[in-house]
Amino acid sequence: MIERSLLAVINDAIEGRRSLIDPLHQSALRLFNGFAEGCADLVIDLYGRTAVVNNYADPPARGERPVRTAQAALQGALPWLQAVVVKTRGSRSDEQRRGTLTLGRQLTDRIREHDIWYAIDLVLHQDCSFYLDTRNLRSWALEHLKGRTVLNAFAYTGSLGVAALGGGALRVVHLDRTKRFLDLAKASYTLNGFPIHRQDFVRADFFREAARLRRARQAFDCVFLDPPLFSSTSAGVVDQETHSTQLINKVRPLAAHGGYLVAVSNALYVSGHAYMQTLESLCSDSHLKIVELIPVPTDVIGLARVAQAPPITDPAPFNHSTKIAILRVQ
Repeated sequence: MIERSLLAVINDAIEGRRSLIDPLHQSALRLFNGFAEGCADLVIDLYGRTAVVNNYADPPARGERPVRTAQAALQGALPWLQAVVVKTRGSRSDEQRRGTLTLGRQLTDRIREHDIWYAIDLVLHQDCSFYLDTRNLRSWALEHLKGRTVLNAFAYTGSLGVAALGGGALRVVHLDRTKRFLDLAKASYTLNGFPIHRQDFVRADFFREAARLRRARQAFDCVFLDPPLFSSTSAGVVDQETHSTQLINKVRPLAAHGGYLVAVSNALYVSGHAYMQTLESLCSDSHLKIVELIPVPTDVIGLARVAQAPPITDPAPFNHSTKIAILRVQ
């Protein structure tokens, strides 16, 4: 693809999402999904007044020219933009993977979604500290968890739990190993005026804490299980490609009767059919029931489907490799 045509493709993608950009520039959305919209080396996200350009090229140098084209498109289409960050996903440098500021000086540090504020740190991690693909799940939490108790396992920066509390949840416990992530969750509480109770921010290994909660016979009306693709500690291994059943079984006893277990998998190499088979097998004893599949927002998937190589795995019946299922506990 020549640079001029890439510029046109990116401009078309931005125009197709123009109605999603709020006039106060406080929202977060995907502006361009190159995997589906014409340039597999690029993904462009918008967080308030900061754009994040992800260079997925291998080798990374191949993506330098598309990145420059993307920045030119952004400056032309969004004159109010204050900053651009480039994340070179295949770089050997931690700093380049976290992101390099290429325009402006001040990064957006908060975004607003469904009238809830979320604190963000766009260069905290390779990801942007806030996942766009779970936007509809946060909407579900706002609508379904009033008066409920919630365990946010693998909480990361806490967005699912913050949404639950914004919807009137009685209590939310965030569980994560990393203090920096939990501190960002606390910052989101402060932005919304939510009281911070130290005991609700648990810095611990998932496997050890889940075992402790089981021994204490604690149960929650909703358990969010949104684990990383892979992680390993002395207490256990998280591997979404091969251990989804075992991981879900670790939290089943922590979900109260009549409550919800929300299972999220972003394993690209696990098809939607295979993941549904895993969930259906877990439901075979009638103690769990699949009640809803939550779709990933259209802007994240890509508005225009451009003929490229077929996906590694078919996500159907889900609409994206991020597969989100609401299970009811009986």
